[in-house]
Amino acid sequence: MSTESTEFYKKYRPKTLKGVVGQEAAVRSLQQMVERNKIPHCILFSGPSGVGKTTIARILRTHLDCGDADFLEINCADFKGIDMVRDVRRSANLSPMTGSTRIWLIDECHMLTKDAQNAFLKLLEDTPSHTYFFLATTDPQKLLKTIITRSTEVKLSMVDPSALVQLMQRVLGKEQVEMDEDVVQEIAESSDGSARKALVILEQVAAVSGKAEQLAAIQASTINKDLAIELARALFKGAKWPVVSKLLKEIKDEPEGVRYLILGYARAILLNDPRNGELAFKIIDIFSKNFYDSKQAGLAAACYEAVTR
Repeated sequence: MSTESTEFYKKYRPKTLKGVVGQEAAVRSLQQMVERNKIPHCILFSGPSGVGKTTIARILRTHLDCGDADFLEINCADFKGIDMVRDVRRSANLSPMTGSTRIWLIDECHMLTKDAQNAFLKLLEDTPSHTYFFLATTDPQKLLKTIITRSTEVKLSMVDPSALVQLMQRVLGKEQVEMDEDVVQEIAESSDGSARKALVILEQVAAVSGKAEQLAAIQASTINKDLAIELARALFKGAKWPVVSKLLKEIKDEPEGVRYLILGYARAILLNDPRNGELAFKIIDIFSKNFYDSKQAGLAAACYEAVTR
């Protein structure tokens, strides 16, 4: 395996439109814009998380002769008020410092306040010729319709599992890592159509040896960790069965992933908390058998044994 520390999803982020996975229609449309030298001054990239919205925006930057200092990224989860839009408006008229254009990539733009959206709308009505806005959102319905109509919307969709499998196989080849086809397929099915999520899980699983352990790692990576950790804590705090059973009813995740997390929690207790070492040992013993066949029933039975033993 490569010793390079960069995360897979960053290391293998596409550098060209042709490298973008699973977005053929959007890529064709954008390539035509590039070839005709008619890239709109405001593009709205909409679609699920992790499918390539900001990646494509960064690729388009290379076709617009935009230098590093003139490519500005804003995440509206952090900056969503009217003051941010006013700052952009003041800067939009400034000449580029190194290239011929200035670009703002505004991520999660649906989180802009109503006042901020109205102020941004005015900016779109009078955009300088050297200024471009790339908007990215997972929830375009929360944007003013007038912003959408003044933008060229590029819709991205969830990536098909077969495309995710091909992507991961290429990455595994470059990383010189062997992985069972069933494991790769399971990652693809567990990634919710997100190329980024697939590569994040792939990297986690690649660090684990053995097919069964890798499958458990996939399940652990996709579970609701807050609920699973709450369950583990309840087992160690001596919670009564009604409390534990209530948590089990809320947990809808694959039980094998929950088991994997409980084992990790118990191991940490065993190694770091001598006072609870005996209890940790008992829980590790109870949860040592997998739930591939017994599934939710097996998880419930193990929790009942841990509570009543």
